[in-house]
Amino acid sequence: MASMETPIRELRWVRPPQQARSRETLDRILDAAELLVAAKGFEDTPVGEVVRRAGSSVGAFYARFHDKDGLLYALYDRWLEQAVATTDDALDPERWAGASVPEILATVVPFLVSTFRERAGLIRAFVLRNQTDAEFRARQERLSHYVSTKLAELLLARRDSLEHPHPERAVVFGLTMAFSTIESAVLFGETRSRVLTLSDDELAAELVRAFLAYLGVTEPTPNPRPARA
Repeated sequence: MASMETPIRELRWVRPPQQARSRETLDRILDAAELLVAAKGFEDTPVGEVVRRAGSSVGAFYARFHDKDGLLYALYDRWLEQAVATTDDALDPERWAGASVPEILATVVPFLVSTFRERAGLIRAFVLRNQTDAEFRARQERLSHYVSTKLAELLLARRDSLEHPHPERAVVFGLTMAFSTIESAVLFGETRSRVLTLSDDELAAELVRAFLAYLGVTEPTPNPRPARA
């Protein structure tokens, strides 16, 4: 497939605009909670500290949340809204008209790494809750499926460049490999190797190489963008 004639627009995290003024207090509480959860983890973030940082009160908190767990669900709901908006923008087929599989992965994979890095504390709290909360896990699995499906559609629209004998299986497996590796390496600092130390840029570059090799793509691979938003 021919290379794109125009540069690929930089991917960005999308934050839908706030709604009514009545949400201002809620958004302040969520902003404060996100900062604290990112720094300390959800279990070690007291409600009192959240409302103090938000310039609110415990009464205002419990007027909006039944309990502290309700806060985590609200954080996830806001994250979900932003993640879906970002996915729709970043993986819009029109954005990638004329792009090759290597060009797509060399842009998207570093963006995923940078997103996980920038929001690591919050995402880690969600992943840890998945282990004990089936409803929470189901919500996150729906988001993962949405993102993976959008990206798979982009790649499979270029199936002629995939030499793997089972393109659909290869794309799904490759995406699972990429997301699992990013989660382990960025959120928990695990690469299953004592001798393998990678920067975020190196992690993204190696994931792109591995994914393309597994798919059987022989087209030239552009240098992955730096794993920073």
